[in-house]
Amino acid sequence: MTLFEDLKWRGLIKDITSPELEKKLNEGGMTFYIGTDPTADSMHIGHYSSFLISKRLAKYGHHPILLIGGATGRIGDPKPTTEREMKSIEEIEKNAIGLTRQAESIFGFEVVNNWDWSKDINFIDFLRDYGKFFNINYMLDKDIIRRRLDTGITYTEFSYMIMQAMDFLHLYETKNCTLQVAGSDQWGNITAGVDLIRKKTGNEAYGFTMPLILDKDGKKFGKSEGNALWLDKNKTSAYELYQYLINTDDELVIDYLKKLTFLTKEEIEKIEQEHKNNLEKRIAQQELAKQIITDLHGEEEYLHAKEVSECLFTGKVSSLTDKEIETVFKGVPTFDYEEKSLIDLLVDNKIVSSKREAREFFHSNAISVNGEFIEDENFLLDKSRKYNIVRRGKKKYFVFVNQSK
Repeated sequence: MTLFEDLKWRGLIKDITSPELEKKLNEGGMTFYIGTDPTADSMHIGHYSSFLISKRLAKYGHHPILLIGGATGRIGDPKPTTEREMKSIEEIEKNAIGLTRQAESIFGFEVVNNWDWSKDINFIDFLRDYGKFFNINYMLDKDIIRRRLDTGITYTEFSYMIMQAMDFLHLYETKNCTLQVAGSDQWGNITAGVDLIRKKTGNEAYGFTMPLILDKDGKKFGKSEGNALWLDKNKTSAYELYQYLINTDDELVIDYLKKLTFLTKEEIEKIEQEHKNNLEKRIAQQELAKQIITDLHGEEEYLHAKEVSECLFTGKVSSLTDKEIETVFKGVPTFDYEEKSLIDLLVDNKIVSSKREAREFFHSNAISVNGEFIEDENFLLDKSRKYNIVRRGKKKYFVFVNQSK
């Protein structure tokens, strides 16, 4: 299978600027770039799906450049429905540093920042050297611009397309970069860069887009959508990532395996068949979690996330450390420790509606503390622990915190 065939099979090619690109991709040797603006100090799983293309193409002899948009981030790529919030210069610079470190660590390729070549261009030079190559009618015909005309678009946002085209031209002239790769929402910006290079140099450059990775609700992953899974494990722990991936919908998981892992076609087809025959085992989801977390954080983090998850599933929470409890039970209803009988704690904190209901739970082995079923309504929480974990039924957890610990 050629590189192009593999990308098509994985569903990683949506649009290409020229039929010639297939041959060029298969031959290897192209320098290409993929970029992101510093809207946060960490990439998320949406970036991961896109930036993985750098590793895929590198395996076939292409040279990746990862671009951090220190300049374009000051402007903001037009959103489909409304103007993007303008971030402070300090936040943009801080985010750019974080993204650069992360890109170098995870992907290991050359990283550039478009602020380096944009900061000294004055307004008159911008208009003379770049603006004159852009026809307004051409720009208005781009999908993202056309969608904003009814609600309004500022000149600042309108100029973003020119700035991204300038990036492509700069990398073409300084690093012989002849290919830009991005998500499908960047098609207009890519073609603008291809056109600018052709008009300024008379030579051909190329681009292709990838379909956006969508969640079960059809939304792309990202900060603005409120469903960001951060690649920084201090923002999204390996356990949280594991939980999300292990609960991937059956109809999405094979698509994710194709786009988010380096498993071969044969390996994925084998997993798909085993998955269909044993849906309850979540074989495909297990493999998805293993591949992504191991690639991002290493095998040790994956195994630890799996172990913590299994402790929670089996109810053996007593073996969890305080730090693990803080991660696992983030967002769970939390109460201060009190030296009261368990039945009073349940009633006073409205975990049950009455003592009568509490006793029904006790008698049916539906109340546990730190993984142990409790029948004694006068049981006292362990005051030597910082956290006592109370479970009611199979899934409802509550955390009691001893603030003195």
